[in-house]
Amino acid sequence: MLRSAKSLHEYTIEASDGDIGKVSEFLFDDQFWTMRYLVLKTGRWLMERRVLIAPAALGQPSWDTQRLPVKLTREQVEKSPNIDTDQPVSRQQEVALYAHYGWPNYWDIAVPLGSAPISVPQPAMEVGELVDQGDPHLRSTQAVMGYYIQARDGDIGHVEDFIVDDDVWAIRYMVVDTRNWWPGKKVLVSPWWITEVIWGTSRVRVNMDRETIKNSPPFDPTTCVNRAYEERLHDYYGRPKYWQ
Repeated sequence: MLRSAKSLHEYTIEASDGDIGKVSEFLFDDQFWTMRYLVLKTGRWLMERRVLIAPAALGQPSWDTQRLPVKLTREQVEKSPNIDTDQPVSRQQEVALYAHYGWPNYWDIAVPLGSAPISVPQPAMEVGELVDQGDPHLRSTQAVMGYYIQARDGDIGHVEDFIVDDDVWAIRYMVVDTRNWWPGKKVLVSPWWITEVIWGTSRVRVNMDRETIKNSPPFDPTTCVNRAYEERLHDYYGRPKYWQ
């Protein structure tokens, strides 16, 4: 099912022997637009420490009670490698984290399930730089919310939210708030339609004009994104459907 990333904030994460924290944001891979980690605020039991949990650890969610069970114990989380989530996460830290929990390494998979590669230009880095500066492809959803969406003929809005497929934890759409141009209208743009992300200036470029986006099927954040709406959206833009 497709869900708002924002709607998952504050969901309780439940280990096999008790609660361990609440979701504060996500880290996603900007090459494949797949959620790699849920970032948890653990509260007082772990001295307000923030921890990373991979979607691979999730059990069957309880959407009605806003609880996400994980196949972990509180002790496992407590003894996990300490990662400063305010700093870039290095691959070295990810290796230690995955080894601790025994998760399969996602970076050994050529194309993550349910997603497709997107070309995102990155500066060349030496191995040592990558370890020091962090994986250049891991991005915070919280940080990207607010990025401007730039059409061929100018800005059209900003990223307000992400629509996530909870079966494979792929980002299917960005929610674009256009209130500075067309009050009250929100639209969806697929990451597959992005031509470039300029991280330094917080801009996302799409190869469409403003008028085309203005007239696209409107998005109502109070309703679920269903397949009928997706069909209409993809047909409007003449884009291939990811589910086919």
